[in-house]
Amino acid sequence: TAARLAAEQEVENLSGLSPNPEKDIFVVRENRTTCLMAEFAAKFIVPYDVWASNYVDLLTEQADIPLARGAEMKGKCGTNESELEVSWLEQAYTLKLFFLKEGHNTSRGQEAFWRLSRIQFTYDTAERTYFKDAVSPGKHTASSHRLSALVTPAGKSYECQAQQTISLISSDHQKSVQLLLSEVRIQPFDITADFVFSEEHKCPVDQREQLEETLPLILGLILGLVIVITLCIYHIHHKLTANQVQIPRDRSQYKHMG
Repeated sequence: TAARLAAEQEVENLSGLSPNPEKDIFVVRENRTTCLMAEFAAKFIVPYDVWASNYVDLLTEQADIPLARGAEMKGKCGTNESELEVSWLEQAYTLKLFFLKEGHNTSRGQEAFWRLSRIQFTYDTAERTYFKDAVSPGKHTASSHRLSALVTPAGKSYECQAQQTISLISSDHQKSVQLLLSEVRIQPFDITADFVFSEEHKCPVDQREQLEETLPLILGLILGLVIVITLCIYHIHHKLTANQVQIPRDRSQYKHMG
């Protein structure tokens, strides 16, 4: 049964289709139907220790680790839980994203939503591409705690072009690892069309930026409309007053009237 289920699942790294070399695209399909899609650019900022020049004191350096194209991936789809696992550089780095769908009570009744519930990042400071002369090199795991990110109504995809920073706590002396996400489009549940995201739910930052971009246009249109209305009223008033009989102000001119 396990072999049959594994044969029915497909995972595809479609990062080469993105014009942005820093953006990755991952798709998980089960029974020939897309059940999870994820697009994003990701980078990890990882602090690590190196010896000072006196070989007595320790200094903290910083490794900037991008998620590489061509990464290996695994996926798991479920009714209420889904997972995406991505590894690169011969599994020196592994990113796991855990998604959860649940419901909550609102004034309109029970409503369902999904969220990114947990992140786990495993890295090896013995890997020399990004870690130079690390003290006591070895594997470490950085994880999130009580995470509730990318909250999205059920049946929709999450979209956020702005950069988001998520902090992870590492097993390496409780160091703080930063995950930088940008150009995100994710949907781990309820995909109705193969390889097609459902309607997007924009993050608050994108909504605010969109409002800031459209507000000057809206105000300009309102101001233009006010000016047009004012000119129209002035024109009508001027036309009406021009057609009225003008009564002379000089009383001596009354004898010529009638």
